[in-house]
Amino acid sequence: MISLISPARAQQILTTIVREKRLAQNLTQEGLADRSGVPVSTLRKFEQKGSISLESFLKLMWVLGGLEDMLTALKASKTTFNSIEEVLAKNVEKTRKRGSRK
Repeated sequence: MISLISPARAQQILTTIVREKRLAQNLTQEGLADRSGVPVSTLRKFEQKGSISLESFLKLMWVLGGLEDMLTALKASKTTFNSIEEVLAKNVEKTRKRGSRK
């Protein structure tokens, strides 16, 4: 799949989202760390550099209330294409949308 966002840019976006969610709930880094079980040093490193384990990230999202939304967003709901050839091939393969008549 073609993406216009690099992994480094995605990390920046995620750190911004987590920081904004934390501040919207009026939590300090220490408060979020206590509630999530993620060490303060790990949370600081994440907010500064974007580096964190998946487990710690999920714990933060769980406390901040974004875990369900994130999981829903990751479910594939539309067909994704990797190339224009796949798009063109999909248009050729028309499938019947209704049952046969009796």
